[in-house]
Amino acid sequence: MSAEIVIYTTTFCPYCVRAKQLLKGKGAEFNEIKVDSDAALRREMSAKAGGRTSVPQIWIGDRYVGGCDELHELARAGELDALLAGR
Repeated sequence: MSAEIVIYTTTFCPYCVRAKQLLKGKGAEFNEIKVDSDAALRREMSAKAGGRTSVPQIWIGDRYVGGCDELHELARAGELDALLAGR
């Protein structure tokens, strides 16, 4: 069973693109929530992310990952595959 992935993004954010490329490269499906022009969604994202307003903001299952750098660090540390698998 794989973990549900939620990623808040904006259209022209290079970090969002990098994070999505990494997830796609792992074969992971994700629920992308674009906050470009939706202030309510951005406030929702910020509240869930402890006040952070930058994108991307990523959750895998119940775990808040953070942004693109944190996602890539999980991959470098060899922890991302297990997290994606729901372990």
